[in-house]
Amino acid sequence: MAARSSDIPYDRLHHFVSADVWDNVPLEAALWRHADHLVGEERSWLIIDDTSLPQKGEHSVGVAPQYASTLGRKANCQTLVSVTLASREVPLMLSLRLFLPDIWTADPTRLKRAGVPLEHQGSRTKPEMAIKEIDRLCAAGVRFGCVLADAGYGLSAPFRQALSARNLRCAVGIPRHQKVYSADVELVFPAQKARSIADASGTGSAIVVGPKVA
Repeated sequence: MAARSSDIPYDRLHHFVSADVWDNVPLEAALWRHADHLVGEERSWLIIDDTSLPQKGEHSVGVAPQYASTLGRKANCQTLVSVTLASREVPLMLSLRLFLPDIWTADPTRLKRAGVPLEHQGSRTKPEMAIKEIDRLCAAGVRFGCVLADAGYGLSAPFRQALSARNLRCAVGIPRHQKVYSADVELVFPAQKARSIADASGTGSAIVVGPKVA
């Protein structure tokens, strides 16, 4: 932005963007309308993913040792949930939401010192954040035909169930060891003695109870 306009000094523009002295809702609504006009349709994809910002210090909001998708390994970084609308070869970023690890949400003093708004200080998983963003986009009338997400989101049963509850078609990754049961299967934990043996061995177990097979 600064490179495109010589009328506004870089420092002033940086302060305007980072100090949160303006309401982003109208700008966000205009962005979504324009994105929907360009690529929104039943054949469009809504892509849920992570992006990371590697950091060296510990004062940036949300920074912590965690998986950094841009590096492909665990590192000190900030992680954001990203939502992208895409059609054919045209992707348009619609939303980026900063994820707060437990080390942050468990420390109210640190949150207050960093200036995190009170309504954003609670603990939320990345799948929960993604569903909230999907709800906001649907309420705004953004059109798409299918939600895509990798196994980082697909392994979350509440995430998959939330998509189904909203009648949204989806294609999500799941780990190769993911267990899948029919809807009428009930998981019953073993008796205390069996559980104690499992705990002693460092492994958990459960009994699968379902309809009898003739």
